[in-house]
Amino acid sequence: MDDKQRNRLLGVLFVGVLMGALDIAIVGPALPAIRSEFGLDTRATSWVFSAYVLANLIGTPLMAKLSDFFGRRAIYILDVVLFAAGSLVVAFSHGSGAFWLLLLGRAVQGLGAGGIFPVASSVIGDTFPPEKRGGALGLIGAVFGLAFIIGPIIGGVLLMFGWQWLFLINLPIAVVVVALAWRLLPHHRVADAGGFDWAGMTALAAALGALAYGLGAIDTSSFWASLTSRDVWPWLLVSVVAWLVLVRVERNAANPVFPIALFGRRQLRLGFLLTAGAGLGEASLVFMPTLAVVSLGVSASAGSYLLMPVVVAMSVGSPLAGRLLDKLGSRTVIVAGVAVLAVGMVLLSQTSSSLAMFIVSGLLIGLGLSALLGAPVRYVTLNETTPAERSAAQGLVTTFTSTGQLLGSAVVGAVAASATGAAGYDTAFALVGVLSAALVVAALFLKSRDAEARPVQSHGPGEAGVAHA
Repeated sequence: MDDKQRNRLLGVLFVGVLMGALDIAIVGPALPAIRSEFGLDTRATSWVFSAYVLANLIGTPLMAKLSDFFGRRAIYILDVVLFAAGSLVVAFSHGSGAFWLLLLGRAVQGLGAGGIFPVASSVIGDTFPPEKRGGALGLIGAVFGLAFIIGPIIGGVLLMFGWQWLFLINLPIAVVVVALAWRLLPHHRVADAGGFDWAGMTALAAALGALAYGLGAIDTSSFWASLTSRDVWPWLLVSVVAWLVLVRVERNAANPVFPIALFGRRQLRLGFLLTAGAGLGEASLVFMPTLAVVSLGVSASAGSYLLMPVVVAMSVGSPLAGRLLDKLGSRTVIVAGVAVLAVGMVLLSQTSSSLAMFIVSGLLIGLGLSALLGAPVRYVTLNETTPAERSAAQGLVTTFTSTGQLLGSAVVGAVAASATGAAGYDTAFALVGVLSAALVVAALFLKSRDAEARPVQSHGPGEAGVAHA
């Protein structure tokens, strides 16, 4: 495949990922109208997000592994079609009075969206040479920053015609993506032995679903009391048991959906830890507008706009980090990024009453996160896995990021609620800063650029590839 073909392919992946990212960015403006139409309280409204998150968590490893068996093209197209079908179901719920129909549509959307980014990353690994993967992944990672810049604008315009149009807009985009993907994406199978790991997938779905539900039910204003309530601890217990079952099942699976052997490689263990930390940092951003309101005394809408420095910095930082990966290697980029993230978080916790420093802190946080989310950890994963392992490993990156987001939302929310006014939020961001500093130490143990460039060898069916030292 020449450069021209790869660029066309990258364009298709870019638009598909943008479609999923835009849905995350523009669904927020639709919530007040949805809440009003269906007469929802706060808890019921949260299920518009929760249904998507739960299905997304399950869809990520499922679709990533299915792409090994049926080819990247088939599953990428399936993901886009599912996302479009879910969007249509959500739109049809308008005027029906059936809130369950809206939640069903959101779940189908989440299931499809779960596979779009991991499969896109695997396609890049399959088709781009190692020296160009960083730039390609960086471009795809920049999609999320772009979506959060243009998403609210698109959402505001479409809301004038009805909230259902925020979902119907996905349909023509999906048609274009499917048509181009059919022409351009590779369609060969990667898995050549064994059947699909349905036992492992079932255990993983139970582990992730129960964890997401249990953490989502925590009341951060009374964290410990909520943690011991019947709405939370039974689900967390189910999750723990399911994880134990999963480990046992996956040790003997021919094509594990959650490949335990990958955790035997230090580079991948560090990558998964770092991406979970990135998810935690990303979850803390939810609390920045509230901190602006209580610390700076601005309105709620102005507080939301104060997230823009973070978004803009991530939009610039993601493609920059991707290009630097190809030149400097992952260790240099990630160490620098996590250090900047730690400085930004600590600075925010100490100077949140200053508008200028709030903006500076946001820029630093955005630049730091761009060196973790998107390209860098996926770059590490591509370099440390064989083609047969690639999709499952990319799915794990998304899974650990989402798990970090869930944990971060619960922990940061609990710390923020532990004190009145800005003090609790300042403490929460200081905690994230300290955790980020610990991740700097972990990142120092990543491979050097020269060691990272050495290929991974596969040692036969059912065995994990081992990277050269």
